[in-house]
Amino acid sequence: MNQPTEQKFALPTLTAMVVGSMVGAGIFSLPQTFGRVTGGLGALIAWAIAGGGMLMLAFVFQTLARRKPELDAGVFAYAKAGFGNYPGFLSALGYWTVCCLGNVSYWVLIKSTLGALFPVFGDGNTVAAVAVSSIGVWIVHFLILRGVRQAAFINTVVTVAKIIPILIFLVFVGFGFKADIFALNFHGGPGLEAEGLFAQVRGTMLVTVFVFVGIEGASVYSRYARKRSDVGLATLLGFLGVLCLLVLVTMLSYGVLLRPELAELRNPSMAGVLRAVVGPWGAVFISVGLIVSVLGAYLSWSLLAAEVLFSAAKMESMPAFLAAENRNKVPFAALWLTNILIQLFLVLTLFAEQAFLLALKLTSSMILLPYLLTAAYALKLAWSGEGYEPQARGPRGDIVRAALATVYALGLIYAGGLKFLLLSLVIYAPGTVLFLVTQKERGQRIFTPAELVLFGIVAAGAVLALYGLATGRISV
Repeated sequence: MNQPTEQKFALPTLTAMVVGSMVGAGIFSLPQTFGRVTGGLGALIAWAIAGGGMLMLAFVFQTLARRKPELDAGVFAYAKAGFGNYPGFLSALGYWTVCCLGNVSYWVLIKSTLGALFPVFGDGNTVAAVAVSSIGVWIVHFLILRGVRQAAFINTVVTVAKIIPILIFLVFVGFGFKADIFALNFHGGPGLEAEGLFAQVRGTMLVTVFVFVGIEGASVYSRYARKRSDVGLATLLGFLGVLCLLVLVTMLSYGVLLRPELAELRNPSMAGVLRAVVGPWGAVFISVGLIVSVLGAYLSWSLLAAEVLFSAAKMESMPAFLAAENRNKVPFAALWLTNILIQLFLVLTLFAEQAFLLALKLTSSMILLPYLLTAAYALKLAWSGEGYEPQARGPRGDIVRAALATVYALGLIYAGGLKFLLLSLVIYAPGTVLFLVTQKERGQRIFTPAELVLFGIVAAGAVLALYGLATGRISV
């Protein structure tokens, strides 16, 4: 029997991976999520900060793809190379969990969208919604088992298909834009008088992270790239294109409905905005577009999740069994573990009042550690000159960009707040069991002294979070 040839992705496919990973549920909920916390001015500042910070991060991925081509596993490979085994493992675990949580949020939003027509689905977290979502999880699971090549091709097609409804939304809402409504919304209007501009902007930060998660998609798939230079270019092209869409969707919506009306919209809130401009068919159109978009993003993130575990196992940051592949070159063990976790998270949504918002913010919080360690590694390389021509330090531009990306990631951790940081530790602490298995397989000591201190902090934070949940001081 002939074995499948090694799959290689060209620049358009890698770019589609980035766009497909970023454009999912988040963009369709922007009018409501921004309308809840800020007006037009705060939104402009938020996108300027997020756009600038994520651009620096995109440059970081471009630089690392060029300076460290041997690190072709993506985000967590940089964390391990820069800071050791346990930080590298935490980065891999965090990124994998982000993929799983993101996929859960997609199913919740699909069922919430259908809930407008079929009340049995409610807000996406009813028993019927979880049951139908579970069927979808396993259908996609067996599709991917047929081969990454076919799934990646489907992702490229779906990425194009889901951009079209967003572009049509922008055209109609652009024509329906009213300057007087935008002016009333500019400083927030009724309900935000007591909120300062800083608080308004801070309230958007986890949302902006969520819609940009996936910017590293080409980096994760760098081992499939035909040319290493395509990895960085695909990241920048995908980022700039998606940033334009995100800003336009947010700002144009402020010119259609007053901010309190935006805040009360049912998600997907883009549907409510278009309904206000063209009538009921607009809501149906956006709802269909959302389902296509989210299913495409779900496919992207299922691929990414399996790839993360597989690559981490290959580089000895996860247990060896996760590196197993089937005859189609699909990491089946990693895929099975991924979908089992997604299934577990779906069941847990039955006990969350705002399942989509919880998944969104926890996803954003979990991605911050991998992003921070990646940016810090790029700063470490540029400062030391490692990977550059023989000299004391790397180019000043690389140092500045990596430093800004590091500061941005630290700022996001602060903006996200203590609650979601602690909740993320509830996942990191027990997940460390996989690290213990990995180190035992390798015959190495479990922790270095510094790693033991880090684990102590993670474990203590997890205990504090569980205590907060048990006493009601932390609610989900």
